[in-house]
Amino acid sequence: MKKSAAVLLGGVLVLSTAACGSGSTTEPGGKVTININGQPPQTQAFDRKVFDEDVAEFEKQNQDIDLVPHEGFMDPKTFSAKLAGGQLEDVFYVYFTDPGALIARKQAADLTDYVKDVPHYGDLKQELKDVFTAGGKVYGLPTANYTMGLLYSRTNFTKAGLNPDSPPKTWDEVRAAAKKLKDAGVTGFAEYSKSNQGGWHFTTWVKSVGGDIARKDGDTYKADFNNDKGKEVLRRLKEMRWDDNSMGDKQLLEIGDVQNMMGAGQLGMYLAAPDNVAAIVNQFKGKYDDYGLAAIPEQKGTLLGGEGYMINPKATPEKIKAGLKWIQWKYLNPDRLEGNLQKYKDRGQPVGLPIPPIADIWTGEPRKKQEDLKAKYATMPVQNFQAYVDGSEKTKGSLEPPQAQQVYAILDSVVQAVLTNKDADHAALLKDAETKVNAVLAQVK
Repeated sequence: MKKSAAVLLGGVLVLSTAACGSGSTTEPGGKVTININGQPPQTQAFDRKVFDEDVAEFEKQNQDIDLVPHEGFMDPKTFSAKLAGGQLEDVFYVYFTDPGALIARKQAADLTDYVKDVPHYGDLKQELKDVFTAGGKVYGLPTANYTMGLLYSRTNFTKAGLNPDSPPKTWDEVRAAAKKLKDAGVTGFAEYSKSNQGGWHFTTWVKSVGGDIARKDGDTYKADFNNDKGKEVLRRLKEMRWDDNSMGDKQLLEIGDVQNMMGAGQLGMYLAAPDNVAAIVNQFKGKYDDYGLAAIPEQKGTLLGGEGYMINPKATPEKIKAGLKWIQWKYLNPDRLEGNLQKYKDRGQPVGLPIPPIADIWTGEPRKKQEDLKAKYATMPVQNFQAYVDGSEKTKGSLEPPQAQQVYAILDSVVQAVLTNKDADHAALLKDAETKVNAVLAQVK
């Protein structure tokens, strides 16, 4: 649904001295010049400074490579035109929802013969590498990911007589905790239901109980939620909203509303990714000590999102090698972890959440090293979020459905109806949504 706390689709910095895309391979003197995007805008002063410092340090260590940074990320609306016009950067950022279509359209370089030389590639989580793999070939590298979990107020848990060190592990436990939180004077559980966010979270709920939104059926996709899994989710929403009144009367909420409720101390729990904790602290004056993050209830599945980098299909072998060297050095380098964490801490940035610079992408020894360093440099109580970290190791994450935003818009109406109409017909809602989602999925090629 989104990139970390803020998605930036900024304009591309136009550099008259360097064209994007294929261009010449080397400069006089043997340097390889590559255009890279992902440079934060100047309004994000800290992130921009770190990025630019990294560019300078990388070039100092690799004097045969010249990086040309560009602001912004991938915009699917302009991507094909930029590629055809030779304006696509050599190394470009993608969300996890992008690679499948780009690979199918042959709009990314085949990196299969190159990744074997990328340090620590084998230590990356396999499900993340799979996002960039098709037909046994590799087309990109994951650099960060998130999965959905249960964010809760430790303060309100204590107030309601709940143990903040033992958050709910099932939906039945969520319901029971929400009732106690309501009795303690706060909204027990909140859910989004507008701006496509209701459909996004409905998808997460369905995955948590072992279901899915769409399934591959031959060469096409079919809706897969008009079944016992979809009905279970709606039943649970109805129970908390109407039978228990633990969700409150104010509905048609979206992410900003719910973050504000949590920051104001008025909410017990909601589904969220780790970046929400930082957003509540930074935007709504919360305190890290007051929040906990647990694994998704039931742990039968969760929604997986994230980001990575791919390489222009027109790039020369020299540019591919240089691009992969930059991606690995900047984003996938366990040897730089400690220095990065020290830098963040020294400059007053939060350290301890499972978000960059502590991206949850590793297995094996790099993961252990990262967790040890996170504890060493933490500026917040990392134990508050350990249940989420531990749960993510056991819970299978899967990607958003094809045509996700159109599907979410349809599913918004289902969630809205259940939360605003006590007598909503769940079977009819799911059947109608299934018909509409199938029409959307029929467009997937």
